[in-house]
Amino acid sequence: MSLLTLRTGAFWLLCLAIALVSWRFLVLGVELSMPFMAHHIEPRALSLYAHIGLAPVALAVMPFQFSTRFRQSRPRLHRWLGRIYAVCVLLSGLGGLHLALTTAAGPMAASGFALLSVLWIAITGRAVWLAMQRRVAEHRAWMIRSAALTFAAVTLRLYLPILTGLFGFEMGYPPLAWISWVPNLILAEYWLRQRGIRAPG
Repeated sequence: MSLLTLRTGAFWLLCLAIALVSWRFLVLGVELSMPFMAHHIEPRALSLYAHIGLAPVALAVMPFQFSTRFRQSRPRLHRWLGRIYAVCVLLSGLGGLHLALTTAAGPMAASGFALLSVLWIAITGRAVWLAMQRRVAEHRAWMIRSAALTFAAVTLRLYLPILTGLFGFEMGYPPLAWISWVPNLILAEYWLRQRGIRAPG
């Protein structure tokens, strides 16, 4: 089995597994499954459920959109899934922005998650616009940037037990608002530049 196959398999597994785990609130409720988000329920229920309900949809859809075989064999489905992805990013991002600006986790968490939400919406919107203009190569480049931000849902959950285990939740959680997505975006940009894709599009 090649390294590329292993990486692709890990990408699919992580995206789909984290998406499924993220919907645990449907069974357990927010208070039990996401106690650190429970303070949003009463004043910001719509934003909360838009964010935690739709972000996993975007995460689950994402691997299919990057499958060359899937794009070539089902182009219409690829486009429809792209629309679903974009709508989920928009609504979840707006919900996430509202939650970030009202979080009880402090200014570091608020600023990091707010900037993530704004960039997630803006970058995905740019990718959609490029697709509508039939600028396919540029569209794919911006979708890689969008995917790097969507994948923050995975990296946050990978780093969470490490940082909270070392520093406790109150100190370990706020840096995740930055650590969960900034390295992802840097790596995506490095990958694009290594392949000569430098233009902003």
